[in-house]
Amino acid sequence: MIGDLIGKPGRLALEAVLPDLRRERDIAFVTANGENVAGGMGLTASTAEAMFRAGVDVITSGNHIWDKREMYEILEHEERILRPLNYGTDGVPGRGWGIFHAEDGTELAVLCLQGRTYMTPIENPFTEFDRLIDQASEPLPRVRVVDFHCELTSEKNAFGIYLDGRVSAVVGTHTHVPTADERIMPKGTAYQSDLGMVGPVHSVIGFDPATVIPRFINGLPTRFEVGAGPVVFNACLIDVDPATGRAVAVERIQRIVEV
Repeated sequence: MIGDLIGKPGRLALEAVLPDLRRERDIAFVTANGENVAGGMGLTASTAEAMFRAGVDVITSGNHIWDKREMYEILEHEERILRPLNYGTDGVPGRGWGIFHAEDGTELAVLCLQGRTYMTPIENPFTEFDRLIDQASEPLPRVRVVDFHCELTSEKNAFGIYLDGRVSAVVGTHTHVPTADERIMPKGTAYQSDLGMVGPVHSVIGFDPATVIPRFINGLPTRFEVGAGPVVFNACLIDVDPATGRAVAVERIQRIVEV
C-alpha cells in the first residue's frame, strides 16, 4: 500500500521503483493513493493510466478526487479507482469499495473511507463501514484492506482499533508524513497511522516551500506548486494469510529516488 503520490515527481518515482519492487518482494497486489498526482491536486484519466501501467492494481483517494471534473464520469465506469465510501450514494459518482483478485489468485476487498475531523462533514466512517458489512449481499472476502484518508491521528487510531479483527489492514493517508507506528494489532489487523507521501523530499508535504511558507508569514493565499529534487517513496508492505485474513507481517518501506 503506497502513500499519496504528489504530482509528476511522485508519478516518476512510482514508475522507477514499483516494477522492480514487485518482482524483488513478490508482491501480489498494490494500492496507491492518487488524489494528488495530477499537478498536485486531483487525478486525471492519463495520470491514472500511468499508475496502472507502473503496477498499481487499485487507486484509492480522498477529498481531492473531486478536483478534476473529468473524474466524475471516469469514476462511474472505472472500478479500479475508488473514492471515499462515506460520501454517500445520492448523486455521488463512483464507489468506495470493490472486490479484486491479486496476482496469486487471492480474492480481496479494498475499501476507501475518509475521516471527518477538520475535513468535509460527510457520513460517519465508523457506521458506514458497519452498514457495508451488515448489508452486503454476500460476505466480503477474508482479505480486506482499508485506506483511511484522514487528518487526525487520534481518529485514525480509533478507526484502526474499531476495525481490528474485521479487516486485514488499515493504513492512513492524507497528511503526507509517515508515522513510525506500523504494527499488527491484537486481533490480527495490520495498522499504520499514515503511509506518508511519494513526493519531493525538500518540500512542504510535497509542495515548493516558496509557494507555501508565505501563507504562514502573512496569511495571504498563494498558488501551490509541486516541489522538485529527490523524491521519497513511502509505502507499507503487508503479508496476509489468505485463509484467515489476518496479517502476519507488516514492514514500512522508504526509498529516496532521483527523478
